This record gives sequence, structure tokens and C-alpha cells, in this order.
Amino acid sequence: MRNNPCIKFIYMIISAYYNVGGCAAFLTSLSSPARCTSRSITARSASSILHQINGRQRPALSFVSTLISSPKRSLKSIHHPDFFQLRWPLATKRPFATSSSLQSSLIGADDSTQADKHKSSTNTEAIEEETLFALSSGGGGSTATAVAVIRITGPQSHLALQILLSKTNRLSYENIKLPKARYASLRMLYDPPPPALPSTLNPILEKSDGSHEMNAGEEKIQTIIRDPLDSSLVLVFNSPTSFTGQDMVEIHTHGSRAVVQGVLSALGRLAQSPYNVNIRPADRGEFTQRAFGSGKLGLVEVEALADLIVADTSYQRLQALRQLDGRLSDLYEGWRKDLIKGLAHAEAVIDFGDDEDLDAGDDAYDDDMDAQLGVWGAIRPKMEGLRMKMDRHLADAQRGEILRDGVKVAIVGPPNAGKSSLLNLLADREAAIVSPIAGTTRDVIEVTMDLGGVRCTVSDTAGVREDSDADDIIEVEGIKRARKVAADAHILVCMVDATDEENGICAINDVISDIVRDRNDSKNIMILRNKVDLLNAALLPIDESKEESAGDSFSQADYFRLSCETNDGIDSFIKILTEKVIARVTPDDDEMSNDHVIEDDGAVITRSRHRRHVELASQALERFEMRSGEGFMALDMAAEELRLAASELGRITGAVDVEDVLDVLFSDFCIGK
Repeated sequence: MRNNPCIKFIYMIISAYYNVGGCAAFLTSLSSPARCTSRSITARSASSILHQINGRQRPALSFVSTLISSPKRSLKSIHHPDFFQLRWPLATKRPFATSSSLQSSLIGADDSTQADKHKSSTNTEAIEEETLFALSSGGGGSTATAVAVIRITGPQSHLALQILLSKTNRLSYENIKLPKARYASLRMLYDPPPPALPSTLNPILEKSDGSHEMNAGEEKIQTIIRDPLDSSLVLVFNSPTSFTGQDMVEIHTHGSRAVVQGVLSALGRLAQSPYNVNIRPADRGEFTQRAFGSGKLGLVEVEALADLIVADTSYQRLQALRQLDGRLSDLYEGWRKDLIKGLAHAEAVIDFGDDEDLDAGDDAYDDDMDAQLGVWGAIRPKMEGLRMKMDRHLADAQRGEILRDGVKVAIVGPPNAGKSSLLNLLADREAAIVSPIAGTTRDVIEVTMDLGGVRCTVSDTAGVREDSDADDIIEVEGIKRARKVAADAHILVCMVDATDEENGICAINDVISDIVRDRNDSKNIMILRNKVDLLNAALLPIDESKEESAGDSFSQADYFRLSCETNDGIDSFIKILTEKVIARVTPDDDEMSNDHVIEDDGAVITRSRHRRHVELASQALERFEMRSGEGFMALDMAAEELRLAASELGRITGAVDVEDVLDVLFSDFCIGK
């Protein structure tokens, strides 16, 4: 059995990922006399065997089952996209223990001693998985809260709670009754004493089961009655029906600093003797990392959870919830499955195309070109349709990213036009210094606010002049920064002094003319004529001749006449600004009517990482379309493009190894989440 080269190869590959022990169930089944022949193991039996390894089918299933059922096939023809992406969930990366006799029979007698050592180390590793605790809510800081939530997760989380529930110390705490799982229970928590106990603290005698009646010859323990910590609401969760997929505890305490710090300190002391619980404070994002590792959350859902935690507005909350419910993951996984089906077809053509007609039925091809197209059958049109879906998905004007990061609004204009006064009105506070001296603002001042449920960053900039008019180096730097902010803005608010409108329009036009030309759009530009109270003309109609003379840069702009001093016209301006902000993050009517918007019920790109991988997948499919028309000689290259496209989509959802993303992502979480 162990001399079978096929079995040795499978053992070598799986051992590399599961540290030798992971393939025990697989190889045990192969050692059965009924399954020793190289071709007697079917894909169905291989699926069942792999299911024994870790409770679900692994990505290597099709590769392994194919290799078993057809051992003489060339390994160079194996292009399964998932085989070289084997990964084990982070929090459950524990190899399976195997018996020394089995490992001796498979590896050889010379290696049996090493196998025994491996067995011992893996069992120790499984026991040493740490239990984590952290404050998951407000409280415990300088400001008290009504309720604080402390979380515990890990294999000894229930034991930690049992110790806190015990009024006295004892030999064993496992007999302390826990609340019913997933039911809230009001319990008193007690402070476990430190290792060194003063002898003056009310010693009593107690049996190991907690009773105080001692019989002759029974073991006695000297103990103390513990001080209470808090009367808390306690919830217990059993694995795997918890947020992290592990045993878990939530303690809802009063939110004072004394209570929170007391409970956290008590949990920290459990790592010391005589309790010796393998417990420590959690780092940022470790609870979510455990949930990801146990398969409770995918990578896209982890990102959505991070967005939900920091959501400032209702639109951000709704977008994060839509992503958290799995619709974006389902979209990308659906595309990825279509690619894998196409890749499986390519494998069949590569391996059996010379012997079987897999896609054309009984009809013969008329010429070589028909034969080249017939190689892919119905696969090529499906891949073309899939690429078109990806391109529509990408043509969303970056609405998801803008909604997540916030719409950028820049206020630009000549010095002393009232830009800082407008910023203060929008922010409803004194965010910027206002004075009658021209050039008071020299740098960019940003204020974050909620406009219509959308997060906005409004920037007040230094007054701009025509380049030839600026001679102060500080003013020149301020104008340079104002130009950059204007170039990055999604909405431009151009403000001029109504008493000097012509010069103001010229200065603004000098700044934004290139921006409008590059975007070929001026509908997100708003022209504000401020200080109309000085002209006593707040209710007069707009001078159409001046609007026409403003130039092509403002052909689609909205014009307003207002006064930041008297607040005339401010309400109508804010109303239109809010409408423009909402329109920037929602599909317009043309997109909805022309079916240009995505058909995926709100599954939109929310991060540049997603966009980059979808773009690369679309480019790979474009190359596939070119390669698939080049005949039989390009089959391998065309199949490789499908593999690359599937791999890029897998990197979004976490199906493909993304360790470089995880460290950065989990560090963005708060402690206790």
C-alpha cells in the first residue's frame, strides 16, 4: 500500500497543509483491502473520505478524486484552480492526531518514532488554545455607562465564568451550575483571591463539592469567602452556535469604572495559580478573527462588520448590512463557480478531447474554424456574458466606495468671499476663524457632517487668485492645496463676492477649468453669490447675462444668491446640496431604466480591494476570449486565464489565501470585537 506512488503523492501534498496528521482518516480508508486497487476508489468515495478529515469537503476534492480514479493521467494537465489554495481556518488550524501504528505502516518503521513525537506535540497544541476576554462596549473609561459588556471566548470560557460564580474557592469548579445556553440569567460575580492569601481572611472549611459538612477522612480545603464584584446579567453560548464559533460568555455588568476594571482584573488573575486557566486579554479584532477562522464569517462579511461598527450615517449602515448578509459574497462566489465549471470543461477537453466529442453532439464540424469554436461549446458565450456582468458591476461610478468613505465637498473662491462663514453655517459651530481680513484661511479645514443620511467631508480652502496675482509664498502654498482639494472633490461649491462677481468668477475659472474639462461634467458645481445683503438684492432675479458670461466651466452649474450674514438663501442651498450628495451615491434614472445598474439587489463594490480584483478577473476573461479562438494549441493558455479569473474572485471572499489582507483588516477593529 505505502509503495503506491499515487498514495505517496497524495500523502505528501496533504501532509504539507495538515502537518501529517490531517490525512489520517483519508489514508485509513485507503488502507482498507476493499479499496487498495488504484482505480477502485470513485469520486463519491473520495468525497466521503475527505468529508471525514475535517467535517466538510475541501477544495482539493476534485483533484484528489481525479488523481485516484485516473492515476496514469499527466499531472501537467491538472489545472484545478483551488488545489494550490488549500487553507485551514485560522482559529481551527489544529492537525489531526494519528496513531503511531498507522503512521508507522504508512510512513515506514524508521519514521515511527518521529510520528509519536508529532502526535504528542499536536495534542499539546490542541490543549493550549488560548481563551480570550475583553471589554466589548463602552464603560470602564473616564465616562461611566449604564451597562458594559465583557466577552469571553475559547475552550475555557465556561470554566472562567464558573470560577467567577463561585462564592468560595474549591478544588474543582466544574460542578458550578451555569445558566442555560442562550438565556440571560442574573448572577452575582465574586472576586477570586490572588495567589498569596492573608491568613486573617475568615478561613472556613469546605468540601470539594461546595458543602460544609465534613466526614472523617475527607479532604479539607482552607478557603475564604470572596468579595462580590457585581450583580450581572450573564449569557452562555455553546460551540458552534456563537459569534466566534467557540464556547463563549457575555457578562453584562454595570458600567462604572470600578466594576469593569474589577471584572477584567479578576479574569486576568485566572491565568495564575491555583486557577491556571489559559486566558489572556484579546487584541484588536481577535474575536472577529476567531469567527473568520471557524467559518462563521467570510472575508467580505468581516469587512462589512468593520464598516458597520464605524458607520456614521444611515446610508453607511444600510450598505454595511447589505454586505453583511452575504449578498456580495454570494455574487462573487456565484461568478467563481461559473468559472470553475468552465475550467472543468477545459480540463476535460485537454485530457479527453482526442477521444470524445464533449460538446458538439453527433454533428461533424465543417471546417477548422468551426472545430476551434466547438472545442469550448457553450462555455465561451457564458464566459463572455460573465465578463459583461463584471464590467457592469465595475461601471458604478464608485458609489459604494464614496458612500463608505464619504462624499467630498470643496468650498473654493477668492479671498474674503465668505467661505469660512458658509462652513460654520453648515457645521452649525465655529469650525473656522472668520474675520474681515482677506486671506484669514491659509490651510484646508475639514468638517465631517451628515447630509441626508450620507457622510460628507466639507473642506474650506484658502482664497484663490490668478497665479500672477499671488506673491506670498504661504498664500501660494494655500492656493496649491486648494487646487488639490478641488480636484479630489465630488461636489464643488464655488463662492464669489456679489460686489465683485466678475473678478471672483475669473479666479474660480482659473482653478476649476481643467477639472471640468477632464470630467466633461459641470452638473456637480454650485455657484454661490454671497453678500447680496450689501446690494440689498436678496430677492431680485438672477442676472442671466452674468451667468452666460461665466464660461463653459459653469454651463450646467446651479446658481444661488445668498447672504451668510442674514442667512437669506441658505436653506434652499442646503436643500439642493443634500440632493446632489444623495444623487452621487445612488443610481440615476438612466441607469435604472437602461438596465445599466447591477442586477444583484444592492451588491455594490465598497472597497478598492474588491474593485482591483474584479478588474483583474475581467481582464483575464478578456484574454480568455482571445485565446479560446486560437484553436487547440492555445487550450492550456485559455484554461490558465480562467484559473486566474477564479483566483482573483477567490481573493475577494477569502477562498484563496489572503493572509496579507487579514493582518491589516483585523487591526482596524476595536478590542473586544
